[in-house]
Amino acid sequence: MDAVIIEQHSPPAIHDDTRLMANALRMLAVDAVGRAKSGHPGMPMGMAEIAVALWDRHLKHNPLDPDWPDRDRFVLSNGHGSMLLYGVLHLTGYDLPLDELKRFRQLHSKTPGHPETGLTPGVETTTGPLGQGLANAVGMALAEALLAQEFNRPGHAIVDHRTYVFAGDGCLMEGISHEAASLAGTLGLSKLTMLYDDNGISIDGHVANWFADDTPARFEAYGWHVVREVDGHDVEAVDRAIACARASEKPTLICCRTVIGKGAPSMAGTHDVHGAPLAADEVAATRRALDWPYAPFDIPAEIRSRWDARERGRKAESDWNIRFNAYRRHYPREASEFERRMRGALPAHWRTAASALVQDADRAAQTIATRKASQQAIEGLARALPELLGGSADLTGSNLTRWKEAVTVHTEGGSLHGGNYVHFGVREFGMSAALNGIALHRGYLPFGGTFLTFSDYSRNALRMAALMKVRTVFVFTHDSIGLGEDGPTHQSVEHAASLRLIPGLDVWRPCDTVETAQAWVCAVDRNRASCLLLSRQPLPFVSRDAGQIDAIAHGGYVLRDWPEPVGRAVKRVVLIATGSEVALALAAIEPLRADGVLARVVSMPSTNVFDRQSSVWRDRVLPPNVPRVAIEAGVSAFWRQYVGLAGGVIGIDSFGESAPAEALFEHFGLTVDHVLSEARRLAR
Repeated sequence: MDAVIIEQHSPPAIHDDTRLMANALRMLAVDAVGRAKSGHPGMPMGMAEIAVALWDRHLKHNPLDPDWPDRDRFVLSNGHGSMLLYGVLHLTGYDLPLDELKRFRQLHSKTPGHPETGLTPGVETTTGPLGQGLANAVGMALAEALLAQEFNRPGHAIVDHRTYVFAGDGCLMEGISHEAASLAGTLGLSKLTMLYDDNGISIDGHVANWFADDTPARFEAYGWHVVREVDGHDVEAVDRAIACARASEKPTLICCRTVIGKGAPSMAGTHDVHGAPLAADEVAATRRALDWPYAPFDIPAEIRSRWDARERGRKAESDWNIRFNAYRRHYPREASEFERRMRGALPAHWRTAASALVQDADRAAQTIATRKASQQAIEGLARALPELLGGSADLTGSNLTRWKEAVTVHTEGGSLHGGNYVHFGVREFGMSAALNGIALHRGYLPFGGTFLTFSDYSRNALRMAALMKVRTVFVFTHDSIGLGEDGPTHQSVEHAASLRLIPGLDVWRPCDTVETAQAWVCAVDRNRASCLLLSRQPLPFVSRDAGQIDAIAHGGYVLRDWPEPVGRAVKRVVLIATGSEVALALAAIEPLRADGVLARVVSMPSTNVFDRQSSVWRDRVLPPNVPRVAIEAGVSAFWRQYVGLAGGVIGIDSFGESAPAEALFEHFGLTVDHVLSEARRLAR
C-alpha cells in the first residue's frame, strides 16, 4: 500500500479544518485496511465527520492519562469500524504510534480487528459482537449517575462526565439493543448519548428489506430524547445535535444520515465497501475525490496539530484535580474512598472481613440451599464492600441476590434515585453486558442473578467479561434437576460444562455454605469474571478442618481422605463431585469401606481454578494411578478429562423431566447406590 504513486499537484490549503480532519480519518482507515488486506473501511469513511464533531468539540478526555476518573467514556459499539477509533486515538495524542496503525490486524499489534480494552490506550470496552457496546455504555452511564449521587456534595461535583456511543444499523437490529435502550430510558440516564450511523447498509446490502423499524419512534417509546434527520456529514449539524443532547434530561439518540464509504467514488453507498479493502484504482480515485495528495499514512503537521487534544486534555484534568483537592479538604474520607474504588482496590480490612465471612459460615453449620448461603455471604460482603452493586433479572426472590440493607435504584418524578440494588427486569443479556460496563467504568463491584438455564441468553456477555478480565460476578441459581417441577426447560444439564469451557471465566459450583462463602471471596479477590452456580434445594453442611477450608480456594481439594481399612482391604478409588452431588460421594464412603474399597472424596467446586494449580497440587489431590469416578448432575463428557476413558462418570446425558427433585435424582441414577456400583467396578 505504501508504494502507491500519488499524483503531483498542490495540496489543499489548510483552512477547511473539519473537512481535512475528517478526511485524515478516512484515509488512515483506507490505508490501514489496504495494508492489512482486510478490515472495514466503510464505517470509518462514513462516520468521519461525526467523529470530528464529538471528539474535537465535546468529548472530555486526556490522551496523556487515559484512566482519568472523570473523563467522558466513548464506546464504539459498531466495533468492526475500529480504524475510526484507532485513527482518532492516534491523532488526538494517545500512546498509539503510527507504526501500530500500519500493523492493523497483525499479530500482537495494538490495533486488532475489533477494539480491545486493556490492549489499546483509550479503548474503554471490547466491542465486536454488535449491540453489546450499547449495553456496556448503559452500565457506564448508570455507574456515573450512581457515583455522582454517592460522592458529589454541594459545590463539589467530582463525578460529572458523559457516555457516548457510536452505533450502526446492525447494533440496533440485535435484541440486546432493545433490552439496553429500554432500561436506559426507564432509568432516565440523561448523560448517555448514542450517535446512530443511519446509512441503510449492512453486509448483505440495503437493510430496507430486513430492517424497516421506525427507529426514532422506537427510542421515543423507550423514553429517550431523539434528534432526527441530522446530516452526518455536516460537522456543524452534528455539533448542534450533541449540544442538544447535553441539555436533555433523558438519554439521547442522534440519528445521523450518512453514506457508507463516503469519498470512494464507485463504492460509496454500497455494501461492497462495508468489509473489504478498496482496490488500488479505487484508492487512487478516492484520493482524487477527497483532494488528498498525500502518501499512505502521511498526515500533514497542520492537520495533526488541529487534532491534537493533549493540551486541552491536560488542562481539563488539571482543572478537575484542583476541584478534587478542594473536595479532599472538605471531605477527606470520601475523597480517599473514591480514589480507592476508582483504582479497583479492595478495602484495607478486606482480608479480615473475608476470613470472618468464611469462618462464620463454618461455625453456623447450616443445611440450606447454596442460593441462601450466597445471600448470607452477600450480607457480609455488603458490610465490608460499599462498592457492591447487585441486581437480578426479575428473579430477586428466587436468586436471593438482595440483602437486608440494600437500597433499590429507582426513578421518582423523572429523576434517578441512587442505591445499590438494580431491578434489571427480564433482560438477562442486557443485564450481563450492563454489569460489564459498570465494572469497566470502575467504582463498583457489580453482580447480577438469574437462573442457570438462562445463562444461555447472556452467554456472549459472559464470554466478553472473561475476554476483558473484568471483575463481574454472575449469580446463577436453580443449577440442576434439583429445581424439580419446572421441568427440562429450566433444568440445567449442559450449562455448567459449557461455561467452564470459556477461557478466563471462573465457574464455581459449591456444595455447602462454606464453599459458597469461599467462592464469593475468591470472586471478589480476583481480577477476572466469575460465575456462581447455586442450588434451589437445601444441601447438607460438611465439616472441615482449617486447612481444608483454605484449600477450597484451590478449586479442588481432598474433602475426605481414604479411611482406615477394615480387615485386609487394599482397593482404592477417588470420588470427584461438585455441588449437590458431593453429598452422594460422602454417603458412599462407609458402605464402600465395609466392602473393602477405600474411597477418597474430592470436592471440586471450580475446575477452572483447580486447573491453574501446580501439577504437584493436582497430583496430590488426584493421584495419577488411582481410578476415579466423577459425579455431577450434568453432561458426562466434560468429566472425561479428569477420570480418563476408563474412569466412571455419573451424570445426565439427556434433558430433564418435570417432577419433584427427589424423584428426578432417583430417575436419572444420581443415587448412592449408583455411586457404590461404579466405585466397586473400578476400584483396584
